[in-house]
Amino acid sequence: MVRRSQSSNPRSVVVLTSGADWGTRAAGQRRSSGAESPIPRRQPAKIKALQQTIGIARTAINNKRWHQARYALSRARALANALPGNVAVQEREHLSALRKKYAARNTPATKNAKQAKPAPARRTKVKKRTTQKPKPAPVRELGDRFISRAALGYEPTDKA
Repeated sequence: MVRRSQSSNPRSVVVLTSGADWGTRAAGQRRSSGAESPIPRRQPAKIKALQQTIGIARTAINNKRWHQARYALSRARALANALPGNVAVQEREHLSALRKKYAARNTPATKNAKQAKPAPARRTKVKKRTTQKPKPAPVRELGDRFISRAALGYEPTDKA
């Protein structure tokens, strides 16, 4: 059972569902676009919000966060439409360039541009030195040597 409340009021009626109706509930929901978000009332606040939204859209496109970019571009379009045509001309140009960049995100031209990156500069050929193996040290003949275990402190176990 899942607790479901349609209101933020804690005293509202709580409906317990088994989860069987989730598909139909999800069908009623739509993906939100930035156009539904509130728009400031005063013109300077609208311009500032437009500049911030353009910055967000730019970073989202550069980082390939396409859902975030789509949301930011739709919000920026709503903000630009709320302003008079002769205001924020530079921001509108930036927005237009970002829209073009967003629209070209999956085209073959962008894929070819990614592949056509110049290869990193290769190093010039360096003559490899043949590493010489060190000669083994000469083996000295030491003859038959015996270690005195008694001198080292090892006593035979059978002596008492």
